[in-house]
Amino acid sequence: MKESAPVGGPDHCDRCECGLIRTDIDVLFKVSQVLSHSLNLHETLEQVLTLLHDEGGFANGMISLLDEETGNLNLRIAQKEGVVSSGTISYRPGEGVVGEIMETCVAVVVPNISKEPKFLGRSGAYDPDLPFIGVPIFVGGTPLGVLAAQPTTGSEDLYERSRFMEMIANLIAQTVRLWVQLENEKRELKEERDTLRRAVKHEHGFANIVGRSQIMRAVFEQVRLVSAWNTTVLIRGESGTGKELIANAIHYNSPRANGPSIKLNCAALPDNLLESELFGHEKGAFTGANTQHKGRFEMAHGGTLFLDEIGEISAAFQAKLLRVLQEGEFERVGGSKTLKVDVRVITATNRDLEAEVESGAFREDLYYRLNVMPINMPPLRERSEDIPDLARFLIAKIAKHQSRELEITDSAVRVLLRHNWPGNVRELENALERAAIMSESGVIDRDAVALSGLSDKVVAVAAPSLGGAPPTIATPGPVVDLNDPNLDERERVIAALEEAGWVQAKAARLLNMTPRQIAYRIRTLNIRMRQI
Repeated sequence: MKESAPVGGPDHCDRCECGLIRTDIDVLFKVSQVLSHSLNLHETLEQVLTLLHDEGGFANGMISLLDEETGNLNLRIAQKEGVVSSGTISYRPGEGVVGEIMETCVAVVVPNISKEPKFLGRSGAYDPDLPFIGVPIFVGGTPLGVLAAQPTTGSEDLYERSRFMEMIANLIAQTVRLWVQLENEKRELKEERDTLRRAVKHEHGFANIVGRSQIMRAVFEQVRLVSAWNTTVLIRGESGTGKELIANAIHYNSPRANGPSIKLNCAALPDNLLESELFGHEKGAFTGANTQHKGRFEMAHGGTLFLDEIGEISAAFQAKLLRVLQEGEFERVGGSKTLKVDVRVITATNRDLEAEVESGAFREDLYYRLNVMPINMPPLRERSEDIPDLARFLIAKIAKHQSRELEITDSAVRVLLRHNWPGNVRELENALERAAIMSESGVIDRDAVALSGLSDKVVAVAAPSLGGAPPTIATPGPVVDLNDPNLDERERVIAALEEAGWVQAKAARLLNMTPRQIAYRIRTLNIRMRQI
């Protein structure tokens, strides 16, 4: 059966109802494909102008986009004789033909640009013998830029050519809108990242490791020197002395500060899970391994890995760890591919590794690999002169968490100075938090400290003056100088009672009082007597 000829003659088959020729429809389709392939704006716009030049019947295309900071139109990309280039030309709103299009969001058609007084010709890309069409790029009434070009075909009907350009501009607008949105989000994320980095660096800097004692100044100097290098560090000290703070300070004051800081407590996991956590595993490596898992070494690539309680790992796992430290390479559990990483390793332990090496519980070669730069954290009892500063620092931290004002009295600090602190700084922080809870007024005095349960553990050591020399074991004589002018009457009576073993008659003699006088003061000063 023969098909009937189309009504309207042979030209009708080349046009759709909107008046576009089939070539234009093909170009529109190809432009939409280009715009959907990539979010690289420069590359995408370049391909669009190339399509308009090669297949769309337009020469000397130009795309200018709005700069949100200045409000000006900046030339993003231009094309002349098939050659694409970028420029630094900009237009203020209303300036020239391009600026007018941006300001009014109305397309402009100029049959002869050489006779148009508003035409500036800054780009030098236009042919004075060809018409000019410029259309706004906008979404929802918001102008984003201008698309301009010179039609080389169909110039007898510039209205249809401008309609086609508007369609191209509408397609471009969606890509530009997404790009602007992504750029804004990237900028916000970068600013947030930089803010967080500064906050974290400040939080983990030297300012958050309190200590003015000579032994702590030596530790700070070691940290300052070792931070500049990739040397493996072994931090040693009792539990609660702040070994993790030192590890953080090393990382955030090193060239790796912008890299990841990954932590793992080796005592918290058995060998099989420890291997998976450190080295990762492949999918199907064991029951429950449903996906591939990156280990801590991979996550720490380019940064620092802090392994706490390194003395707790078994002899079998020590050999696996030694290889990573020596060669910087490993395989995931269940995998055969060797992975190389660039990681600085910092370890910490409260064990006597030398004794464990001697007994065979810890590999000697691993010990020497870890003990390249040892840093010894002193227990709090060896730097009690730092207690006043530590107490005030921790009180400020607790106050922030409790969202209220807190302060600690000198009398409370004196009680803290007389404690042995077997739990070190961690015990001090816990004691102060309990005292803060027991203090409704927000003023932590010696009674609040006593209510926290600390006074029952006070040992007989001589309390130094606040900020003075470290304490020594008590010798005969008063624990506190009863003639100290900084002591108020209540503190003086309590100090005498403590020195006298809470025997009122003996305390009265220390204060040159009668038993009746000290009993009166105990009652009027609301001093809670202890039974020894």
